[in-house]
Amino acid sequence: MTEAYLYDHVRTPRGKGKPDGALHEITPVQLASQVLQEIRDRNGLDTRLVEDVILGCVVPVGEQGANIARIAALNADFAQTVPGVQINRYCGSGLEAVNFAAAKVRGGLADLVIGGGVESMSRIPMGADGGAWAMDPQVANKTYFVMQGISADLLATKHGLTREDCDAYAVESQRRAARAWAEGRFAKSVVPVRDIIGLPVLERDETVRGDTTMETLAGLKPAFAEMGAKAGFDSIALQRYPQLERIEHMHHAGNSSGIVDGASAVLVGSGAIGEQLGLAPRARIRAAVTIGSEPTIMLDGPAAATRLALRKAGMAVGDIDLFELNEAFSSVVLAFMAELAVPHERINVNGGAIAMGHPLGATGGMIIGTLLDEMERRNLATGLVSLCEAAGMASATIIERV
Repeated sequence: MTEAYLYDHVRTPRGKGKPDGALHEITPVQLASQVLQEIRDRNGLDTRLVEDVILGCVVPVGEQGANIARIAALNADFAQTVPGVQINRYCGSGLEAVNFAAAKVRGGLADLVIGGGVESMSRIPMGADGGAWAMDPQVANKTYFVMQGISADLLATKHGLTREDCDAYAVESQRRAARAWAEGRFAKSVVPVRDIIGLPVLERDETVRGDTTMETLAGLKPAFAEMGAKAGFDSIALQRYPQLERIEHMHHAGNSSGIVDGASAVLVGSGAIGEQLGLAPRARIRAAVTIGSEPTIMLDGPAAATRLALRKAGMAVGDIDLFELNEAFSSVVLAFMAELAVPHERINVNGGAIAMGHPLGATGGMIIGTLLDEMERRNLATGLVSLCEAAGMASATIIERV
C-alpha cells in the first residue's frame, strides 16, 4: 500500500463567532480560499497536480452551502481541473477530510490531495441546517435525542466529575494557549486573514484569555440546567441512563469550546509526488478510524476510537508521545484521560478549543497540524488526534514523523 504523507498544513487564526468578531466580515469562501492560496504559495504548487480538495463544513447552508470546497478552489485561482467536495462528519469533519485525502493516496486513487475545513459561525449559526435527528420527533424519541450540552453534563455526571474539575481544566487550557502564543509555537502554521484589499484583519486567536482563574469561572452559571429542566432533556437522558439519580449541571461558556470562525488546509500526498515536487514529508498517516457510539451521551467516543486506531497500528497508549483531543467540553478530555490513563502532560499541551475556539468543520484540520508542529518542536515520534462528534461518533488518527 502507498504511504500517505503530511507535507504541510496551515490555518487561520480563530475569530470570535459573533457579529463583533474580527472575522465576521470575511465570508466562508474567502476563509477557505485564503488557506488554499497559502498552502499553494508556500509550497510552490502547480495546482494542476492537485487531484482533489476535501473540506469539512458542518453547517453547509447559505453562503457556505452546496460544495464550498470546489468554489473555494476556483476562487483561490486553482486550476479548473481541480475538483472539490464538502463533507460533514459533524465536529470531526476537518480531520475526516484529511483522512479521506490520505485514503485516496493510500488506495492509489490520487497522489496529491488537500484536506481541511471551514466554518463561519458568526455568519452561519450552528444548527441552521436543521436535520432529522433534532427536528423529526419520531427519530428524536427513538434515539433519546438531547442537546449536546446536556450530553456534556451527562458525561461528567457518569464519570463523577465536579464543577471544580471542569473549571480547573479550562483554566489550564487558557494558560497553555496563552503560553503557546507568547512562545511563538503557532507561528509555523497560522496565517493572517486579510480583507478584500489585502490588509490583515486577524493575526492571532481572538478568544484566548490567559488571565482566567477559578474565581472568574465560578461566577458563571451552568449553561444547560434550565434547558435540561424546561425542555425535558434531563428526563430523556435519565431514561437512557436510569442508573443515574440526576444530572449534575456544570458546563458553561468558560469550560466549553468557544464559537469561532476559521479555516484549515493540510497537504497530503504520496512519496512519489513529494520527490517530483521536491517536498520533504513531515509525517505519515499510520492509522485513521471513525466509530459510532451511544448517541445520547454522544461525547465519549474518542476513547473507543483511540483503542481501535491503536489496534490497527499495532500500538498501545504508551507508544503515543503526544495527544490532541478536541476540547468540546472539559468533561470530554477529563473522561478520556481517566479512561485511557493519559497524563495531562501529554495531551493538549498548547491548550485547545476551550481557549481558542472550535470552528466546527475546520477544527480537525487545525489540531492535526498543531500536533505535528509540537511533535517537531519536541523531537517526538508519534501523535494521536481525536474528536468527538454529534450523534455519537468519533474519529482518531495516528501520525508518525519521518
